[in-house]
Amino acid sequence: MFNVFKKELMWGGRRLVLETGRMARQADGAVLATYGDTAVLCTVVSNKTPRAGIDFFPLTVNYQEKTFAAGKIPGGFFKREGRPTEKETLTSRLIDRPIRPLFAHGFRNETQVVCTVLSHDLENDPDIVALIGSSAALTISGVPFMGPVLMVESEAHELSEDVMLGAVMFGHTAFQEVIQAIIALAESCAKDPWDLPVANEQEETVKRRLGELAGAAVRQAYTETVKQARYEKVGAAKKEVVAALTAEGLPPEVIGAQFKELEADIVRGAILDTGKRIDGRDLVTVRPIVSEVGVLPRAHGSALFTRGETQAMVVTTLGTGQDEQIIDALAGEYREHFMLHYNFPPYSVGEAGRMGSPGRREIGHGKLAWRAIRPLMPEKDKFPYTIRVVSEITESNGSSSMATVCGSSLSLMDAGVPLTRPVAGIAMGLIKESERFAVLSDILGDEDHLGDMDFKVAGTEVGVTSLQMDIKITSITEAIMKVALDQARAGRLHILAEMAKALTAARGSVADTAPRITVIQIPKDKIREVIGSGGKVIREITETTGAKIDIEDDGTIKVASADSKASQAAIDWIKGIVAEPEVGRIYNGKVVKTVDFGAFVNFLGSRDGLVHISELAPRRVGKVADVVKVGDEVKVKVLGFDDRGKIKLSMKVVDQATGADITEEVRAQRAPAQAE
Repeated sequence: MFNVFKKELMWGGRRLVLETGRMARQADGAVLATYGDTAVLCTVVSNKTPRAGIDFFPLTVNYQEKTFAAGKIPGGFFKREGRPTEKETLTSRLIDRPIRPLFAHGFRNETQVVCTVLSHDLENDPDIVALIGSSAALTISGVPFMGPVLMVESEAHELSEDVMLGAVMFGHTAFQEVIQAIIALAESCAKDPWDLPVANEQEETVKRRLGELAGAAVRQAYTETVKQARYEKVGAAKKEVVAALTAEGLPPEVIGAQFKELEADIVRGAILDTGKRIDGRDLVTVRPIVSEVGVLPRAHGSALFTRGETQAMVVTTLGTGQDEQIIDALAGEYREHFMLHYNFPPYSVGEAGRMGSPGRREIGHGKLAWRAIRPLMPEKDKFPYTIRVVSEITESNGSSSMATVCGSSLSLMDAGVPLTRPVAGIAMGLIKESERFAVLSDILGDEDHLGDMDFKVAGTEVGVTSLQMDIKITSITEAIMKVALDQARAGRLHILAEMAKALTAARGSVADTAPRITVIQIPKDKIREVIGSGGKVIREITETTGAKIDIEDDGTIKVASADSKASQAAIDWIKGIVAEPEVGRIYNGKVVKTVDFGAFVNFLGSRDGLVHISELAPRRVGKVADVVKVGDEVKVKVLGFDDRGKIKLSMKVVDQATGADITEEVRAQRAPAQAE
C-alpha cells in the first residue's frame, strides 16, 4: 500500500531520519523528519497555475506544535490548540526566510509549507527538524525550488567577529551531510520537475518599453536623498508609465513586476559603479544619530533613538515576580522575567493602515532585539525585577529592529538596570553582480528590498551578541562574510560612541516611580504562617500596606512598592509573624482580650501573651478594667514562658510613655514595702 523511501544518518550524535511515502501522500511533497524522538511532518502544496494579477511570490509557512506531541492536553476552556504561540510564529519565520529566495525567479504559484510537530522528546528542539523536513519536502516536490538550504541565526555572549565567522562556517560544513542526504532522497523519489517560469515575449516588451519611457525618470528620482521626496517621484514615474503601457494593451501585473526589476537594476548598478548610495552616502557611513534618555516623566526608563529616518521610542517598565510571563511550552511551563515587545504602527512609514495584534514581523523583530540584549542582562538574584521593554517605531526607513536594540539598551540603563555594557545593532546589506560586490553599512529600506543579503549584527564593544542573515542568493563566500562582519564592527562601535553622548552606564538607582524591591529570608517552616489559611494573611498584608509580596519555596520573600513606608510596613509585619519572642525584650502590643486574672496582648505578629493582673502596673490592681481595656496600645516586656509554653508578659516594668525598661525602679519600690 505504501511506497516508502528513507534516508538515515548519524548527525550530531543522534539519528536523523527523512521518510516519505507513508504520510500525506496527496501533498506535492511530504517528509517525516525524525531526530532522536522528535518528529515533524513537513508538507508542501503549490497550485498548478500562477495567481493572476500579482507581482510577488505568494508563499505561506505554518509551523504548528500539537500538545499531544509531548503527552499533554491543552489548557484553557476549549482544550484544543488556538492561535499560534510566539514560538510557532518565530519558527515559521525561521523557515520562511531561507526558503523564499530559493524559488525560481518569477514563480507566482500559491505555495504553502505546513510543519506539524507530532512528537517531542523534550531534548531536541523541533525547529531545526522542521527546517530540515521543509527543505527535503520542497526538494522532492517537483516545484521549482533551488535548495536545499542553510539558515543562520544566533545568540552569543560577546564573541569576536572571527569566532562568529568560524561558528557560521562550522555550521555550514556540518550541515553538508544533511544536504547530501536530502539530495540522495530526491534522487530516489523526487517528482517530475515543474517547468521553470520563463520570460515571455510580453515581459521582454514591457522591460524594453519601461527602459525607454521611465528609465531616466527613475534614475533622477533615486538622486533624491529624502525618502518621501524619492517615493513621490518614483510613484509619479510609475503611475505615468503604467498608464501609457496599459493603453498599449500590456497587463498591469507584468508592468508592476518589471518596474521593480527596473528599479533594482538602476539602484544596484549605481552603487557598484559609483560607490554612492540612494541617500548620497558612501558604503560605510552610518546615518546621523541622536540619542535621548529620560524623555517620558512617569516611565521607569525611556529613550528616543533616532538614526536618519528611523526612530524608536523605547520604554522600560520594572515589575515584580507577579508580572512574570508564564509560558506553557511543549517542553513544560516556565516563567520569563525579561520581555521585549516591538510595535510597528503604519504612521511610522507615512501610511494609514489597520491596527491589530502583533504580526509575524513584529514578533520576529522583537525576539531578535531580545536575543541581542539578553546576554548583558543582570542575573535575577542580583536585580530581582521583572523587566518589560516596549519599542514603538515612530519612524522607519531601514532596520528598525536594530534601532530597537540601541533604544532598548539606553532605556534599560535609564531605568537603572545594570547592563554589563551598552549594546548596539547595525543592519548590513550586500549588492553582488558576478564578481563585483559592495557591502553596505546601515542599510535603507530600499537597499534591503533591492539587495542580495540583509545581515543584522548586534553586540557590545567587546563582541557580538546576536546575528541574523537573510541570504537571497547562493554565491555568498566566506570572504564576503568576513568583510561584512568587520565592516559591521566598525559601524557598531561608531553607534555605541554616539549612544554614549546620552548615557554610558546604568543609573545608580531605579526611578522614584519604580517599585523598590527588598529581599528578606525566612525559615521555610514559617512560610505557611505568612501565607495563612487560604492566603488570608498575605492578602491582608498586601491590601493593608499596598505592597506587592512574592514568596518562593526556599523562604525568599520579595517586598515591592514605590512607597518606602508601605514596603517597611509589610516587612515589619512579616518579620513579626516569623520572629520568635526574646526574653527581656520590650515590644509594642495591643490588648485583644481581658479576663479576671489579666489581659491578653497581641505583641508580635499573630502571637499573644498574658499580662497577669499582678504585672499590669507597679501597684496593687483591683480589677483589670481599672488599667486596660480591649484595643489599648501598650508596651510589654517578655518575662519568659510558663510550663505549657505560653508567653508571660509584663506592663509594670515598662514605662508606658517612653517604652523604657524600669525593672530596677519597680524592684527598688517593692523592697521597702516588703521590709515593712
